[in-house]
Amino acid sequence: MAKIMLRENDAGEILFYLAKRDMEEIITELEFSTDEKWGGTVKLTNGDTWYITPQEKLLPGEVVAKIVERGDAD
Repeated sequence: MAKIMLRENDAGEILFYLAKRDMEEIITELEFSTDEKWGGTVKLTNGDTWYITPQEKLLPGEVVAKIVERGDAD
């Protein structure tokens, strides 16, 4: 499990930042994307898949996430 910082950029994309690896990626797919139920399985621009327990969408904010699968991008 890892603490992830989430924020929205000027283009309206959600940035996923993992300080431990100094990794910042854009979330490209969300399992749940309503304001009341947001998260679930998320895919990132580097190909990684992470899981965020579905919760109310509060950005910017910090969540706990778990890696499901590493992507192919370096």
